Amino acid sequence: MNARRLLAVLLLLLPGFAVAAEQLTIAVASNFQSTARQLAAEFTRQSGVAVRISAGSTGKLYGQIVNGAPFDIFLAADAERPALLEESGRTVPGSRFTYAIGTLLLWSRDPSVSDCVQALHELNGSKLAIANPETAPYGRAAREFLRAEGLWDIVEPSLVIGENISQALQFAANGGARLGLVASAQARGPGAPAPSCSWPVPADSHAPILQQAVIVRGANDAKLAARFLEFLQGEQARDIIAASGYLLREQST
Repeated sequence: MNARRLLAVLLLLLPGFAVAAEQLTIAVASNFQSTARQLAAEFTRQSGVAVRISAGSTGKLYGQIVNGAPFDIFLAADAERPALLEESGRTVPGSRFTYAIGTLLLWSRDPSVSDCVQALHELNGSKLAIANPETAPYGRAAREFLRAEGLWDIVEPSLVIGENISQALQFAANGGARLGLVASAQARGPGAPAPSCSWPVPADSHAPILQQAVIVRGANDAKLAARFLEFLQGEQARDIIAASGYLLREQST
């Protein structure tokens, strides 16, 4: 037996190695990626369980799960896709719950823009970045807001569509769009560029962005996945989520 194989065997025999080798694979909506990494690091610190995060738009991640992608947990940016997975028998019964409520922010980095609302109403062909309304919940909320304001038909020709809400922020941040309708948590998160203006979009101008979690049926270790969701509902995790700029539901709802 060569030295490399001998080392592998000895590691397997060490106490606690099996726990350290455990891993969860979590599909995470792009808006929640940074917060999910903070949560994953804390969960790993407490449990010794590694967490692998795969981020993308909720619609695309949903499609991957339907097609058999090996995710243990789905942290979506809406309630619709987890509910559809539940209805089709692709989740562990009783695992679905709302872990965060997202909010939209009208945002600009353009130094010539000091009033985001005025700039939106005077877009005049300038670009507005939003996430894809067909696949991204934040994009759908942005479209609902623009329709409520009577602006959708006016701004639609000027839209820059991001595959997900992270890309919408990138477009607005790098000059690809004068304004962006972005996730508040991302725009205010660590490392986010300073805006020239920002304006919280009223929550009553679009359907609530309920972000739900679910354990995927056939998870590599359903008990381990349940441990993570239990952690996600605990006080420490909720504090991290709230500090990231999300709203929270009461524990009993």
